[in-house]
Amino acid sequence: MAQDPKFKSGFVTLIGRPNVGKSTLMNTLIGQKIAITSSKPQTTRNRIQTVLTTEEGQIVFLDTPGIHKAKNKLGDYMVSAAERTMNEVDVVLWLVEPTTFIGAGERHIIDQLKGVRTPVILVINKVDTVKKEEILKFIDAYKNELDFAEIVPVSALKGTNTDELVSTVFKYLPYGEAFYDEDTITDQPMRQIVAELIREKALRLLSEEIPHGIAVTIESMKEQGKICHIEATIVCERDSHKGIIIGKGGAMLKKIGSQARPEIEDMLEMQVNLKIWVKVRKDWRDSDILLKNYGYNPKDLKM
Repeated sequence: MAQDPKFKSGFVTLIGRPNVGKSTLMNTLIGQKIAITSSKPQTTRNRIQTVLTTEEGQIVFLDTPGIHKAKNKLGDYMVSAAERTMNEVDVVLWLVEPTTFIGAGERHIIDQLKGVRTPVILVINKVDTVKKEEILKFIDAYKNELDFAEIVPVSALKGTNTDELVSTVFKYLPYGEAFYDEDTITDQPMRQIVAELIREKALRLLSEEIPHGIAVTIESMKEQGKICHIEATIVCERDSHKGIIIGKGGAMLKKIGSQARPEIEDMLEMQVNLKIWVKVRKDWRDSDILLKNYGYNPKDLKM
């Protein structure tokens, strides 16, 4: 089939401080949950690639980890993954919260963006939390900080103005063939998405000090008839954390599993038998070998 000469395609990265709603926006734009979300910062650890195909063209989104001050090798990995993408794409979407105060975190991102040749679209997210008449104030606060290609206010959670954002992105994409089949939603391996769904439930259920120190690995994933048998391990850094993750009589671990299972079943479209174990790997976030084992390639730290 001949390619439409008016078809556009390109790569778009979502950047921003932790917890500004990048994963929620990407899930909303593609109409399916791929990236996990939680109220805790640094939820996203890898560049997650998702695909939106319309009659106008195809956008390949990279949802990056939030840009923040790194405290360990995992933090270095996350920040370098976010910052490196900015010159590798056709459009940068910078998400900010609706406020007139531009803090140190935003200033750091502005400094990063000053060296970027890629068109930058400022996306003011969470506009459902403020009055409409206040939005112009937030636009005014940011518009002189950088030469933005566009400024678009949205609510990722409510889906407000997200169609307008997609149309705006297409204005800056080159004409060209699709990179993926029109049915493709993500390049993430199924095992990785399952692991992330389990990690999301753990993030939401566990107390504050534990979530940053956990990883989830899928030991096996086998289909037998109409059931998919999945064995997963939650890795934590301390023995005391292991006890909290398991909970009294295994209650917390059961809760994590029972919340993850329905979403995994929806995604796989089949019944799931999920078994989860907990292992302690002290200081895994500072170990090159363990980072690689858990899906974070230490080579990517080298810019």
